[in-house]
Amino acid sequence: MKRAPWIILALLCQFTAQAVEVKALVGGMLIDGFNDHPIQNSVVIIRDDKIAAVGTMGKLAIPEGAEIISTEGMTVMPGLWDMHVHLQINGHADYKHWHSTYPPRFEKEIMPASAHQLLMAGVTTARDLGAPLDAIIEVRDAINRGDIPGPTMYVSGPFIQKKPYPGTELYRWGIKNPKDARAKVKKLADGGVDVIKLIDQDEMTEAELHAVVDEAHKYNLPVVAHAHRPKEILMGLKAGVDNFEHTGLSTAPEYPPEVMAGLRERAAQMNIGPLFWTPTVEGLFNYDYVKNNTEKLDNDSWHLDMPEDIIKDIKQSIEHPERLPYFQITSKRKPTLKRKFKQLIDAGVVLMVGTDSGIPLKFHSQSTWNELDIWVREMGVSSMEAIRGATYWPSVMMKKDHEVGTITAGKYADIIAVKGDVLRYINLLQNVDMVIKHGKRVK
Repeated sequence: MKRAPWIILALLCQFTAQAVEVKALVGGMLIDGFNDHPIQNSVVIIRDDKIAAVGTMGKLAIPEGAEIISTEGMTVMPGLWDMHVHLQINGHADYKHWHSTYPPRFEKEIMPASAHQLLMAGVTTARDLGAPLDAIIEVRDAINRGDIPGPTMYVSGPFIQKKPYPGTELYRWGIKNPKDARAKVKKLADGGVDVIKLIDQDEMTEAELHAVVDEAHKYNLPVVAHAHRPKEILMGLKAGVDNFEHTGLSTAPEYPPEVMAGLRERAAQMNIGPLFWTPTVEGLFNYDYVKNNTEKLDNDSWHLDMPEDIIKDIKQSIEHPERLPYFQITSKRKPTLKRKFKQLIDAGVVLMVGTDSGIPLKFHSQSTWNELDIWVREMGVSSMEAIRGATYWPSVMMKKDHEVGTITAGKYADIIAVKGDVLRYINLLQNVDMVIKHGKRVK
């Protein structure tokens, strides 16, 4: 039976109206990621997976039929990024035991649980810096397909280093010479990684290190490198590393003059873009508190999706945090953190929020807000700048700022909302009330 053209048009319009999902977040204090001051009584219109419009109540019309979500009394802000996580681990204190016991369960159980925990904590994008290649690629892609919940993931796969530590070959690849270095980077690039991770580059020859960085850049992959020792930093700067990680294993009170001179020189070269740094200070700064206040470890947010036998194993491993070898020198390192953090700011590098989430005592459900809290409460960073370090700047570093990182029309709707004023009380981020990822409300 033939239908009249107007009936067909009406059916098409009805189908279109049903297919398009429109949400309106109304009334909250908006931190859009660009402005220095929040926008009061905000309205954010979301159409399917993108932000359609941003404005204020009384000025921006809400589309008819939109799902109205009240954000009155809440802070509305871009979804958080965590630029240094490890989905393959989740707080267990014995690396040797973990990596000899659980690799067969990484892809299907542990990594998906870690990813879900990050998402529920308001982390809508994360960067995994060290994991078995096939497993982390599959988990990343499963998240992107919508098969499992988690942040949008950017992954490095295995570390590149001169010689892997015994028993870590699954997620650390050694290199023999410059040719082998290029071959390993090519294998990672062909495997689909988003970034190359270097560690202990001061143990490489300059030719080997330059081969890693040059080959990565040939594939348009940024290079991330550890910065525990002055020579690691200096060699990384000379080779053209894009992003350094950590504030140093050393108990030295500050970065030496030659490192500071190198950082200032590189930071001044804005024609090649900012020099990025992920300081990952909260794990070190908070250890003494956690050691003496173990009730914090009983927060069951890290149990989400984790099998009961693994939860039991993790609990047993952290029963005596004061005895953990991983942290025995931490109390000596802690007094140096503020000075080094300030030096990095003074040198002009761009700091980003990352946590090393998953290391002993550090759970994916809690690490990111703890890092922001330490930046603001201990390091003297303004709440607005700390939030930019967890939203805007990571998107710039990963060259995704045209897609995410701010609440701007045309970008993906990665948005979180928290009851209260996050700019005044940054620790409110420990309880994120609403999470929207790519337009879908997941919490």
